[in-house]
Amino acid sequence: MSGADLSWRDRGACNGLEPAIFFPDHEEDGAAAKAICEGCGVRVACLDYALEARERQGIWGGASARERRRIARTRRHSA
Repeated sequence: MSGADLSWRDRGACNGLEPAIFFPDHEEDGAAAKAICEGCGVRVACLDYALEARERQGIWGGASARERRRIARTRRHSA
């Protein structure tokens, strides 16, 4: 992860928005963040980053922590 290109962050639909939107108190309250992510041009890069960095909180690439754990498990089993 060290030295990874994170320039995609500057192009994210979330850039400049209140971070609290993407870190709701409960995962079930992430609909607003997911709606923003849905039309984002760097959604895949964001999700890939969160999976690789094992981000444990927040909405990244339109996926909650629980959803990312499921994606990671699926990727491990299909590799």
